[in-house]
Amino acid sequence: MPRILPALLLLAVPTFAADWPQFLGPTRDSVTPEKFPAWTTPPKEVWKKAVGEAHSSPVVANGLVYVFAKVNKKEAESLTAFDAKTGDQKWTKSYDRAKFSPPFGNGPRGTPVVDSGRVYTLGSTGLLTCWDAKTGDQKWQKDTLKEFGAKNLFFGVSTSPTVVGKNVIVMVGGKGAGVVAFDTEKGETVWQATDDRASYASPIVVGDKDPELVFLTGDHVRSMKANLGKEVWAHKFVDKLLESSTTPVKVGDLYVAGAVTVGSVGLKVEGGEAKQVWKNEKLTCYFSTPVAIGDYLYMVNGEAKFPGGSITLRCVEAKTGNIAWEKKDVGEYHAALVKTGDGRLLMHDDKGNLKLLEANPKEYKELATAKVCGKTWAHPAVSDGKIYLRDEQSLYCLEVK
Repeated sequence: MPRILPALLLLAVPTFAADWPQFLGPTRDSVTPEKFPAWTTPPKEVWKKAVGEAHSSPVVANGLVYVFAKVNKKEAESLTAFDAKTGDQKWTKSYDRAKFSPPFGNGPRGTPVVDSGRVYTLGSTGLLTCWDAKTGDQKWQKDTLKEFGAKNLFFGVSTSPTVVGKNVIVMVGGKGAGVVAFDTEKGETVWQATDDRASYASPIVVGDKDPELVFLTGDHVRSMKANLGKEVWAHKFVDKLLESSTTPVKVGDLYVAGAVTVGSVGLKVEGGEAKQVWKNEKLTCYFSTPVAIGDYLYMVNGEAKFPGGSITLRCVEAKTGNIAWEKKDVGEYHAALVKTGDGRLLMHDDKGNLKLLEANPKEYKELATAKVCGKTWAHPAVSDGKIYLRDEQSLYCLEVK
């Protein structure tokens, strides 16, 4: 059996070695070079700070931790910077938004991206904002839904901005503006493309010299040139509830995408067309993105069942979609996965448990576990030996010894 390795190349986001500057990390594949021992005592809480409501994940860049959240008791969203070592608040800035009260939380869901001295956020009502990373001063803001005639999603705009070169790119879902690229300097529209509806998912970037964006939109798994928005290939893929939320994964020459009602597919691009290599309807990904290790994918699957959901961790052969093993009831609706530098898995579930797992294709093997926070749907950030995570009320910095 040929060895399949993760082939996602570096995003065009300059980072320091310790940075976690965007959703799912510097290469948006939930991979960190950090190594963590199997702890015998719970991870140490270095510091803890109160934060506003959000499912948005923390990011770390240049010694600061950025948290994007709703302002308490106001229709407003804020960006706050904390010192990564001490937890001291450096600044907090906010803006007003239109009234919006979706189910399962009123805070923003999209995660910030830090690039070249700026932070970009996309709020629940479609406000794309550029901030100065050192001071929090607002550089520019665009009302993407209003400008492109798009409707908000049931749970609110959730995609995380992606920076490639001098463009910041987001899904909008308008006619002729399914995906839109804005100039990072002034916020002017650079290109807009497709009639695809928006989803809750975020894209990956593949390639270096002529990078491609691979989106899971509301209608397709779609690849497009990052510089002009030109379509490279597209595969029809529609979730029955229109709740596609997971980031696509590239494993060797396969692209894998999943949704909560239709399962997952493995796609191979040949001659400019994406051909379905496999489909497994049992692999129902809600909003946890799979992680590739060797020949296998580790993914969290569940159902859109409220209340009282239950999720299952599965080890899946990447080239076939066949299930090697499964561990049921690892959480309620979500668990985030991170591949460590020594090929293990950190799993942070929505009940606040942090687990270290061996990436073993033969069996589920738990090396350590600890309750580290309250309920959460946010993804952790890993930077400089620390784990930064948030729950419904607080931001935590943890150290594993």
